[in-house]
Amino acid sequence: MNEYFRMPDFRKFFISYFTPAIVIVLFLLSIRIISAGEVSVVARFGRVTGRVLDPGAHLIIPLVENTKSYNTKKIIYETSTVDKQKASEADYKDYPVDTNTEDGQQVNIFYTVRFSIDSTKAAWIAQNIGSEIALVEKVVKTESRIWARNVPRRFSAHMLYTGDGSIKVQNEIFDALKPTFEENGLVLDSVGIREIQFTDQYISAIETKQIEAVKVETEQNIAEQAKHQKDARITQAQGEAEEQRLQRLTLDAQVLQKISLDNQKLFIEKWNGTMPKIIGSEDMLFDVSNIIE
Repeated sequence: MNEYFRMPDFRKFFISYFTPAIVIVLFLLSIRIISAGEVSVVARFGRVTGRVLDPGAHLIIPLVENTKSYNTKKIIYETSTVDKQKASEADYKDYPVDTNTEDGQQVNIFYTVRFSIDSTKAAWIAQNIGSEIALVEKVVKTESRIWARNVPRRFSAHMLYTGDGSIKVQNEIFDALKPTFEENGLVLDSVGIREIQFTDQYISAIETKQIEAVKVETEQNIAEQAKHQKDARITQAQGEAEEQRLQRLTLDAQVLQKISLDNQKLFIEKWNGTMPKIIGSEDMLFDVSNIIE
């Protein structure tokens, strides 16, 4: 009889103390706080409902619904060497892509892809791909490495080494990735080719070729300079010769004029006032006495 009468007291105690605690726990489990730069997709018994929770406080059905979060901020996928990966602040790090140029030169491609998850497609991503890590692995890594390997094969090594080939490569990779990213719920921000690494043998050959080209150009410049100097000397000599000729003409005229004036002066000084009766040269003389008289 004593135990019978104690049962209501136990139920009362349980209802009084444990029921509020369970309610509080279930209420806390129903609250979801979504941080800025994130969205969460609601799943009910593992099935994606299509409901996407934006940043802020939300309520879900405890024990029935759960959420999968996605980062909507800028995400960086980067390829680099092991040593540089330690200092890199990229979100996802990978090894460089090895490939060949159009003319068969082996190169390593170091590149960076910056992207973000389209919050409006978060439910589709959760249903068809999975987590953010799975999204990077199945889409970003797979697609970018395929194009980073194939695009450089359409360019010669010389263009990639000395020209603007790296810019063209990254533009083509961007154009190839953009529609694929959009189809898989990603917004592609940029693709950057940081470095195209050639073999030491090729670099040595290119440097030797460039040195020879500089030598040839230098010799051509020297020959062209010598030609200009020769032409300048000829022009100067011609000018000096013309100047001397003009000086001679001027001096000859001055000398003749001076001789004429000196002869006139001498004639005047020696003239006795009597007009000459015979004029001419030694070969031909004329008697002008009759004409004068």
